[in-house]
Parts: sequence; C-alpha cells; structure tokens
Amino acid sequence: TPLLALVLGASLGAAFPQDALKKSCSLSKYQFLVPHELKAVQKMKEQFEDIMLLSDRKCNTRLFHRKWNTADLSVPDRVMLVEAELDLATAMLGLPTTPSFTETRQRPLAFLTQAREDLRGCMAKEAPSHQPSGKLRHWLQKLEMAKRTETTSCLEASAILHLFQVLNDLRCAALREQCT
Repeated sequence: TPLLALVLGASLGAAFPQDALKKSCSLSKYQFLVPHELKAVQKMKEQFEDIMLLSDRKCNTRLFHRKWNTADLSVPDRVMLVEAELDLATAMLGLPTTPSFTETRQRPLAFLTQAREDLRGCMAKEAPSHQPSGKLRHWLQKLEMAKRTETTSCLEASAILHLFQVLNDLRCAALREQCT
C-alpha cells in the first residue's frame, strides 16, 4: 500500500505540474492563523516592548490609526493594504539588531515574508491594474511620507507594535466576503 501511494502521488504530481498549481490564487491559509505563529509574534512583540522600555524613543507616527476599517475596503484594496503593511513589517524585522532579538524574530519574519509573497502573487493574477480607492490611496501616501520623515526606529516600533493589526488585516484580505 505505501508503494502504491508513492506511485500514485508521483503520477498525480506529473499530471498537475507545479506551475499549474501556482496559477490559482488562494489566501485561505491566512483565514485562521496557526497558534504557533501567533505565539511567535506575541513573544517577539513582548521582547520588543521590553527593549523599548529601556530606550528613549519619541515617535509621532500614527500610521496604523485609521478612521476606516479594513472590512470597509474592496478585496483588491484589502490585498494592497496588507501587502504595503507587510512590506513595512518585513523591512523593519530585517534590520540589524541584538542577537537575541534577531533569533526571536526569525519565525515571524519568515511567516510574514511568505504571506507577502502570496499576496503579491494574488495581486499579479487577480487585479494587476487595480487602482486603490481614495481611502487606501490616502493611507499609502501617508505611509510613503512616514518612510521619508520618520526615523527608522519609530517605523520599526510602529510596525512591530501593530503586528496583530497587520495579521488581522491579512485574515480580512484572505476572506472573499465581508470580514469584521
């Protein structure tokens, strides 16, 4: 029986080439995040908060404080929003830091990087020429302005401290219907 399963699996793999499987866009794996990923993010966030207590950061960025909810956006807008949020988060998690914090953030960084790549693939396939709504366009402009005017440490703090909001936005983008 194991040999039959192996042969059948190999023949099905040949019948459905990997490129054909990659052509479908499915973000469903992000609808319900697995507990060990959430725990890794929580551990990293807590360690970062401890580091922040020892620093003297004065940040004015309110990038993640919006007057609208992600659920109010169209699905392509949600995907664009989360892609931009993940771009910021992965860039900030990729910055040099202390060895212990580098180790703590490796798992969240790998997860968020994979999610960003999945989102990019979906945008390229489903809405390659999508233009963002006014709400989203304004927020994207605010993000670009923050990248030019805020310190790297403030951007890092904002991205890390709001990772659960980013994860919720990711879940919302994965849903094809309304989300809360």
